[in-house]
Amino acid sequence: MIYKEFQDLKLSALGLGAMRLPLLGGDDTQIDEALAEKMVAYAMEHGINYYDTAWGYHNGNSELVMGRLLSHYPRDRYYLATKFPGYDLSNMDKVESIFERQLEKCRVSYFDFYLFHNVCEMNIDAYLDPKYGIFDYLIRQKKDGRIRHLGFSAHGSCEVMKRFLDAYGAEMEFCQIQLNWLDWTFQDAKAKLELLNEYHIPVWVMEPLRGGQLASLPGEAENALKALRPDEGIPAWAFRFLQGLLEVKVTLSGMSNLEQLEENIRTFEEERPLSGSETEALLKIAGEMTGRIVLPCTKCRYCVSHCPQGLDIPSLLELYNEHCFTGGGFLAPMALMALPQEKQPSVCVSCRSCEAVCPQQIKISEAMADFHQKLNA
Repeated sequence: MIYKEFQDLKLSALGLGAMRLPLLGGDDTQIDEALAEKMVAYAMEHGINYYDTAWGYHNGNSELVMGRLLSHYPRDRYYLATKFPGYDLSNMDKVESIFERQLEKCRVSYFDFYLFHNVCEMNIDAYLDPKYGIFDYLIRQKKDGRIRHLGFSAHGSCEVMKRFLDAYGAEMEFCQIQLNWLDWTFQDAKAKLELLNEYHIPVWVMEPLRGGQLASLPGEAENALKALRPDEGIPAWAFRFLQGLLEVKVTLSGMSNLEQLEENIRTFEEERPLSGSETEALLKIAGEMTGRIVLPCTKCRYCVSHCPQGLDIPSLLELYNEHCFTGGGFLAPMALMALPQEKQPSVCVSCRSCEAVCPQQIKISEAMADFHQKLNA
């Protein structure tokens, strides 16, 4: 197992994410605990010492199961991370009761790593609002030794992340972002990495395989990669891409069965970062994959000045592209929750004034109508 230095710790470069544990009958609320126990045992035996869970994973059962499974091991054998569930605004005034309950669920007296969960457009104002006392409370827990390291995860834009960092960055020790070769440009992961570098904050990676989307590729793409590394599996390419980024300390993978765990551990037995030409080939494939669906908006913003509804069309098209490529998901709906009703795609009146000035000749009115339909399907 590869290990990365973080302050005075040595963290396994591969962490076990407990968001996609094996299930009973395909029910996300019912974890196959016997199989999960085998996976944790195998992970421990093969050097994984970082385990990541959260309040909402598996409808609240992930913390319970991971607490039971990890309680079989000495506390100094593993590092445990969980998060304050700010993705649900109704939790904002409950930081103390939630934190205390998390300690009980996980059967520990402290968390090695604790995160503000999912900093994004929807919750940034609440996270920064002192009336909830979230930051102050978590800082007190850190001073009392019940949180060893404090950080945050983010699905929001660079602008949202910067607001959070400007307020709390001095106390943030790490940040967890969605980072993979497809999202390097598609979700502006490269810019987010650069932003964190400015604040000297180490990076934890989530969704290295984009929920499994990057575990297999179209035939031509797989053949191109096999020609470059015949002995490398397709999932390993995602991890090798990340191994070339020095800022990355921990890569979390939400493995759902023992086979995935075994394969990923084999990949992390040694570092084999991609060469420049290999990275170029991978990013070329990313462009081809997203290019089949993505509308080619360049954010020139000519459309905005011609929209009678005052819509931020480039931002809406960016969310539309993500929603279409992913085939749904939570990112676009979550971002739209932060917008007032009069700025939603549904208020487009199809006047086509924006289309008359679009250099890319995008059929914006049709995209807005389709976006609204997809969101309400």
